[in-house]
Amino acid sequence: MRFEEYRAHDAVGLAGLVARGEVSAGELLDLALARMAQVNPQINAVTTDLSARARDAASGQGPLAGVPFLLKDLGAALGGTVMTQGSRVFAGAVSDADSALTTLYLKAGLNIFGKTNTPEFGLWPFTESALLGDCRNPWDLTRTPGGSSGGAAAAVAAGIVPAAHASDGGGSIRIPASCCGLFGMKPSRGRVSFAPAGEGWAGASIQHAVTRSVRDSAVLLDIACAPQPGDPYFMAPPERPYAEEVEREPGRLRIAFTDEALQAPEMDPECRAATQDTARLCEALGHSVERVSVPGDFAAMQAAAGEVIAASVAAMLDAEAERRGRPIGDDELEPLTLSTYRRGQKVSGPQYVRGVQTLHAFGREVARLFETYDVLLTSTLGEPPVPIRWVLGEPRGIARRLWRYMPNTQGFNNTGQPAMTVPLAWSQGGLPLGMQFVGRLGEEATLFRLAGQLERARPWFDRVPPL
Repeated sequence: MRFEEYRAHDAVGLAGLVARGEVSAGELLDLALARMAQVNPQINAVTTDLSARARDAASGQGPLAGVPFLLKDLGAALGGTVMTQGSRVFAGAVSDADSALTTLYLKAGLNIFGKTNTPEFGLWPFTESALLGDCRNPWDLTRTPGGSSGGAAAAVAAGIVPAAHASDGGGSIRIPASCCGLFGMKPSRGRVSFAPAGEGWAGASIQHAVTRSVRDSAVLLDIACAPQPGDPYFMAPPERPYAEEVEREPGRLRIAFTDEALQAPEMDPECRAATQDTARLCEALGHSVERVSVPGDFAAMQAAAGEVIAASVAAMLDAEAERRGRPIGDDELEPLTLSTYRRGQKVSGPQYVRGVQTLHAFGREVARLFETYDVLLTSTLGEPPVPIRWVLGEPRGIARRLWRYMPNTQGFNNTGQPAMTVPLAWSQGGLPLGMQFVGRLGEEATLFRLAGQLERARPWFDRVPPL
């Protein structure tokens, strides 16, 4: 098999070739490794090489048996390997055992051969790390691939793998998928277990994947949505496999849309125009589409989420300091992370509880919109992928630049709703512009049906960067 044939298949397609004996798992691994060797020096997407381990596991059973796969270096532990979380604090931290999600991936036959770049603790919507280095966008090497799952998205867009593990606490699946021209589904709170760990960021964080095809995302979520004993959040199993939903017609949906930025003063004109065009596409597909003003105090949500995240970071680092018997040194953390850590140490117990209560109240406000509408459409990002170090390059105005770039994703982590980004638009400069669709809590099926329809109406699979 040549690389062009490899890239012409999604993960489900590759698994079918392996099952029929048309290609071996070892051959697929060779192709993935060869592509990694060719392009990774340019994009710095894969930061841990586990190819020797993958050689020993290149055969197996399951719905995705033999498909090469990458784990984000955060969240999903692989026993006996280092999980750095993008931080010098954990540069040598070896996981004792597989996490529940990793176990499910391995049972499904995925062949894990590496880990992908992430910013420190997955805190930022770009992938720039003192430990792991800057990750670059395959569409334009001067631009960010987004974050915090930027390594995963860059690896998929560059053709190293058809799909990769990712996680999302404020947009970290949707943002890089948007930047890299991929499909990215953030599942509902409780859909994918974090076992054996507890919740992430008061339940805002969730794991899944970035993919080139909708059906790969659906199959991977079918694999991953297995509740574990003691999970703090629980989502009832879907009515039918998500892989089947992708092929079903969504019916006439009531779609609300806004071309405004929810957490910033303004939206980039290209993103605004792309949202309007997507609204017209949905209308042409037979859906009812109406412009709305999204309810909810986004400023209060943003402030509360900041306290909850900072306190969560402080709790994690204080626990590590206690484990090793010495404090975390200022020189072990990047400046923004250190600032977050110090802020979190000052958050009191009552402040944390009030922050969680504010997030829950925000969720109830937003839920009112979904009493009338099935889906909300927004632009995923506030502007096209920004240059590397654009946010961090100048200390003054970091917050303004940050929210101008990512104004529309964080809120739906805190409501717990499923949200997906779909690569339906492109900037005049040829950069991907993802469109975000948000569904009711637990209704990933509705989003997968809509995504399948959009994929058939405006295909993107064959549109790849000229890397």
